[in-house]
Amino acid sequence: MSGSLLEVKGIDVYYGASQILFDLDLSVERGQTMALLGRNGAGKSTTFKAIAGIAPPRRGEIRFGETRIDGRKSYRIARAGVGYVPEDRQVFPEHSVEDNLLIGEKNGPSGSYWTLERIYEVFPVLATMKERMAGRMSGGEQQMLTIARTLMGNPDIILLDEPSEGLAPIIVQAIGDLIRRLRDMGVTIVMAEQNMHFCLKVATHATVIDKGRVVYRDTIDALRADEAVKQRYLSV
Repeated sequence: MSGSLLEVKGIDVYYGASQILFDLDLSVERGQTMALLGRNGAGKSTTFKAIAGIAPPRRGEIRFGETRIDGRKSYRIARAGVGYVPEDRQVFPEHSVEDNLLIGEKNGPSGSYWTLERIYEVFPVLATMKERMAGRMSGGEQQMLTIARTLMGNPDIILLDEPSEGLAPIIVQAIGDLIRRLRDMGVTIVMAEQNMHFCLKVATHATVIDKGRVVYRDTIDALRADEAVKQRYLSV
């Protein structure tokens, strides 16, 4: 199946009286790993919150497959097949790893590909600590758990908000390996990231936003070769 799975068209998003996103467009095709890149405060997390129904746009529309989802409640958007992994991870600390996974378990619009057995196959580290309380995991382990718990809901797309943020380099590498494996399995992923070097290793496509507006979109290979865009919008 080809064509856009997620289509964001001309959305304006406000927090109170402050406008955060301006006429923003984003298009993601099935099977892509899209990097949504920009500096801190560019509007990446707000874009995800708009898609997930947490910060509904005042103007524009968001389509997921054939369905218009802007204005819907967040739980309905999740049921439609949008999986959202927030930046602060939000594990259930007093529950075991396996209980956290089971809390997220449900059939998705395309069936139930992701089961406990498949999760433990793809995330072997979680299998070794399935009885551990989630609150006693490291930040990197919690990041893996939240991604795995989202997959247990069998979404058609996953929104990963800052998956490398605050993690040690060796853990960032492990998260990158995991995202590449999911990409190779055909999982559609959108990552909001400041870490351009991380995205250059795992993404297939890139959209760059600056001050709430899209300023660049192309393949990751094209971005890799575009020193002007990297210097202007992504250098720290």
